[in-house]
Amino acid sequence: MLRVAITLTALLLPTFAAAQAADRDDAYESATGTVLEMLLDEKNLSGSEVEVGILTFPAGSESAAHVHQSTEVFYVLEGQLEHIVNGQSYILDAGMLGWVRAPDRVTHKVSEDAGPTRVLVIWAPGGEAANITGNWTRRP
Repeated sequence: MLRVAITLTALLLPTFAAAQAADRDDAYESATGTVLEMLLDEKNLSGSEVEVGILTFPAGSESAAHVHQSTEVFYVLEGQLEHIVNGQSYILDAGMLGWVRAPDRVTHKVSEDAGPTRVLVIWAPGGEAANITGNWTRRP
C-alpha cells in the first residue's frame, strides 16, 4: 500500500508543480511598486469562487482606503503590515492573519523600517484581482 501511495505521489507531483509554476507568470505591478502574483484564479478553477495570490508591498508603501466586494484574508509571510479596518489599526507580523469583509474600508501600510512585506491573500468570492490590477502593469 505504501508503494502505491509513493508511486501515485511521484506521478502526480510533477503535474501539480508545473501548474503552480505556470500560474506564477500571472503577475502585476502598481505604479508604487506593489506586486501581485496570482497563484489561483478563474483560469485555474474554471470558476470565480476564490482567488489566491501573493502581494509584496515595498517598504514605506500605503494603499488608498478602499472597499472590496468580497472577503479578503491576509496571511503575513514576511515583514510587517499595518492593516487599518474602518479606522481601527492592526499590526500584523509574520505568521499573523487579518481579514476584511465587504463593506469594510481598509488601508494597507508598510513602514519604512519594516522592509518589503509579503502576504498570502485570499479573496472569496474571486474577482478582486481584476478590480485591483486594472491600471497596474503586467509583469513578464
